[in-house]
Amino acid sequence: MKKIIYTDNNATTMIAPEVFDAMKPFLTERYGNPSSMYTFGGSIHKDVEEARGKVAHLLGASDLSEIMFTSCGTESDNAAIIGTLRTYPEKKHIITTKAEHAAVLNLCQYMETEGYRVTYLGINEEGMIDINELKSSIDTDTALISIMYANNETGVIFPVEEIAEIARQRNVVFHTDAVQAAGKIPMNMTKFPADMVSISGHKIHAPKGVGALYIRRGTKFKPFMIGGHQEHSRRGGTENVASIVGLGRAAELAEEHFDDEIKRVRELRDKLEKSLLEKIPNTRLNGSKDKRLPNTTNIGFEFIEGEAILLMMDAENIAASSGSACTSGSLAPSHVLRSMGIPFTFIQGSIRFSLSRYNTEKDIDHIIKCLAPIIEKLRKISPYGN
Repeated sequence: MKKIIYTDNNATTMIAPEVFDAMKPFLTERYGNPSSMYTFGGSIHKDVEEARGKVAHLLGASDLSEIMFTSCGTESDNAAIIGTLRTYPEKKHIITTKAEHAAVLNLCQYMETEGYRVTYLGINEEGMIDINELKSSIDTDTALISIMYANNETGVIFPVEEIAEIARQRNVVFHTDAVQAAGKIPMNMTKFPADMVSISGHKIHAPKGVGALYIRRGTKFKPFMIGGHQEHSRRGGTENVASIVGLGRAAELAEEHFDDEIKRVRELRDKLEKSLLEKIPNTRLNGSKDKRLPNTTNIGFEFIEGEAILLMMDAENIAASSGSACTSGSLAPSHVLRSMGIPFTFIQGSIRFSLSRYNTEKDIDHIIKCLAPIIEKLRKISPYGN
């Protein structure tokens, strides 16, 4: 079997070998329940807390109790938003953006059917929000601002530190979906006044089915999942110990590889981007060139369907994406790119490449070699003309 050149790491990542090794004992001989009184189970509680400490360190959290383990980023987002709205039932206004992940966007749309008023901030052609629009949208009825740290499709990083400070000054809870940012760029919650931050394990080489929600000490929060005493009585249910341990090890590895992510991976991304934009006519970069994650590029190829590009790349053992993994089954054009005002002829042919520390220069060279002939072939048969 030929090697798969995997460049869809914003959708999911491979489990790091070190993470898998850390998980194995908890899938076999160390299978006890950490809430048990006897040593065989109760001793595992220490491993959960060690993992909590590693996640806290990744985020720069000041207290281990600020980390609540969840099943995924979607649960973390839902817990933050619903938990806040339950805490402030008298307030019926939410502020978010048109570029959010479905875990936030669809929930906000649902909350509108429950009587909530939602402001969806626009984004410009660079994929950035207008801070003045945010400021003017806050009123005395605003319960929550939920704005992502970095966009999953374009990699654009929002000015979350400024947003958090605005929210703090206006006494509004601020939540950020940092699923794409955590582990790729350093974060320090002691300097970043967000109230809640969502992360997901499978975006940082941990398994699927585990995530975390940072809840700043002192932030009021009503549980989203009601049950036992687990997670400081904020999320009932027996802990997914193996995956939690895996998330902790992945957080540790992410910190160790920050320099590689920021320098080498960025250089690979830039080489790929520069080559494709120079070699292939009628292409464009979607989103800001500077204010974005080091691993992500979103390139529009005019006059072509993105699905056709992906299929032909797949034949060359290249895996990429035409947008968010949660919407890739839909034929509707990207809501993020539409919100940016990207011309429709480019939106339909836009491809996201998202790299990881496991990508090599040889991978990038193979993509560059294969993609120009693919685009040329597809344009010759394109119904849109060229």
